[in-house]
Amino acid sequence: MAIEIERKYLVSNDKFKSLSHKATRITQGYLNSDKARTVRVRVMGEQGFLTIKGLSNQAGLSRFEWEKEISVSEAQELLKLCEPGVIDKTRYLVEYQHQVFEVDEFYGDNQGLIVAELEIATEQQTVSKPDWLGDEVTGDNRYYNSTLMKTPYTQWV
Repeated sequence: MAIEIERKYLVSNDKFKSLSHKATRITQGYLNSDKARTVRVRVMGEQGFLTIKGLSNQAGLSRFEWEKEISVSEAQELLKLCEPGVIDKTRYLVEYQHQVFEVDEFYGDNQGLIVAELEIATEQQTVSKPDWLGDEVTGDNRYYNSTLMKTPYTQWV
């Protein structure tokens, strides 16, 4: 069991793509999307995952996270049981000044949304920001995947 601490940013342009060292397609759904406890099922490339996340702290920076790798076939079966709404995205890994940003480009009902996340060691850790990084949206629950499946980006922009 671990505490996940991360900052989340909008992405202002697609310059990150040429700097990426890996891109993986992700499909995910939620067995439970209650903000106090989300249960996510994910197919990420050739891997499956079951993840449980707790309620974010007041600043939206940290929360409990437990994840277990499962087979892709198990994940695909569990996706059939998920709440309505599927998240479809490509995750790019981009290294910048000894930090690795996970940049998610969304498709479908969330087309046009690109968000970068950076896991950090402490809430006080300083973040070096590349020029393709836009406004910080850490703690803005509209950008949580569990919210985007219920209220997609294309419905509120």
